[in-house]
Amino acid sequence: MNLIVAVDKKWGIGKKNDLLFHLKKDMKHFVEYTSGKTVVMGSNTLLSFPGSKPLKNRVNIVLWPGGKDVEGAIICQTLDEVFAKIKEYNPEDVFIVGGAMMYRTMLPYCDKAYITKVDADGEAEVFFENLDSLDNWVLEAQDEYIEDEGYMISFCTYVNKAPKAY
Repeated sequence: MNLIVAVDKKWGIGKKNDLLFHLKKDMKHFVEYTSGKTVVMGSNTLLSFPGSKPLKNRVNIVLWPGGKDVEGAIICQTLDEVFAKIKEYNPEDVFIVGGAMMYRTMLPYCDKAYITKVDADGEAEVFFENLDSLDNWVLEAQDEYIEDEGYMISFCTYVNKAPKAY
């Protein structure tokens, strides 16, 4: 299982239930990695999408206790249901896409993390775990910084040396 997220230089990921930055190259990167795959998210992430609609061309699994049916999404009431549903798909094609609670919960189970580092302070209210400070996460690859909507960004791949089984 994988996760994908953009972080600022303090590992911030969001504020006011929205992304810190709206970056075209980062969004293209996100689409390239997740299109045709399975994305897993919490209900607030789904609600933050345009029209609160699931992402197109993906299997959308949403943890939403007490949640209603949503066309184009698989709604799971519990984390156990999410894990059971994930097992139906190739783990290499599963991406955790937010929000903060879902990232925090699923991080130990992920094999890889695709992190877009944005060299800016987005004044975040919500943060991602600093993978550089965790013993079991190793930076495997980092691209050169490039410009995106006035910000400098770098695409990074981290590998979990000891992912938990689910």
